[in-house]
Amino acid sequence: MTEQNDKKLGRRKFLARAGKAGISIAAAGIISYRLYDSQGPKPGVDVESLVTLPPFSVPSEEGKTMSIVQGPDRVKTVNKAIELLGGIERFVKPGETVAIKPNVAFASPPMLGATAHPELVAEVVRLCYKAGAKRVYVTDNPINDPASCFTLSGIRKAASRAGAKVILPKDHHFKHTTLERGKLIKNWPIFFGPFEKVNKLIGITPVKHHARAGASMSMKNWYGLLGGRRNIFHQDINTIIAELSMMVKPTLVILDGTEVMMTNGPTGGSVEDLRRANTLIASCDMVAADAYGCSLLNLKASDLPYLAKAQIADAGTTDYESLKPIRHGKLKM
Repeated sequence: MTEQNDKKLGRRKFLARAGKAGISIAAAGIISYRLYDSQGPKPGVDVESLVTLPPFSVPSEEGKTMSIVQGPDRVKTVNKAIELLGGIERFVKPGETVAIKPNVAFASPPMLGATAHPELVAEVVRLCYKAGAKRVYVTDNPINDPASCFTLSGIRKAASRAGAKVILPKDHHFKHTTLERGKLIKNWPIFFGPFEKVNKLIGITPVKHHARAGASMSMKNWYGLLGGRRNIFHQDINTIIAELSMMVKPTLVILDGTEVMMTNGPTGGSVEDLRRANTLIASCDMVAADAYGCSLLNLKASDLPYLAKAQIADAGTTDYESLKPIRHGKLKM
């Protein structure tokens, strides 16, 4: 579904789809609980059975860590943002397998901005294949029923049409991990299977207000890798987000501020929650990306304690200007 079609979606059609979303969410409460409950922490797991996500990052290049592109067209802005960092060939090599982890947390249509936009996901899939990727996976472990989330968000259809294999979470995908220097991620199940044998990892997420964390952006996107009753971590939301930045070392993050959810996040529910900012960030440093991204929510990096925690943990820098981000003016439709 394109942005233009999103805007043309009539009130009657929207209400009908929202009703379907409500049904999906109601069912998801049972389905998701069962999945998380069955994958809860197991005190008896042997140390030898614990897994660790490999680092997916690429070698740094001075002056090519972060790009900020202005424009209303996601396809054009993501192409330009990646081009400014050295092109997709810097991040994906011929024959590699790439995992794309969009934010697909909710059974919500694209127009509400609660999930990654399907056009953006599809374009990144196409770019990976253009660079010679052997295969591309698109996957997430949503809060609501996974099938409903991938379908209603439009991501399943868009990613599949672009040639990606969409992977929905199953019990066998979860394995336990313990994060070195971690306080919360200890002997905890993570969504490991789809990432076990991939070469590169790209995160894609919208800029959103978040009632507990203040903002949901690149680092918060990795919350989808947690299994078990992960909602208990909301009691220490800043620590868990910082630990996710320690656990996951992505190749690239793409932060979509084309439309920003200013209020009622992370789920939203109305187009009135959104503000058009026409900004897209691509970065090898997700802390820096989020430090800039929070400005689109009229926040400062100091307003989000998890950013400082992530910086102390050497996951990145909140001083994005020190990276000399490459800025590009408004791109036309």
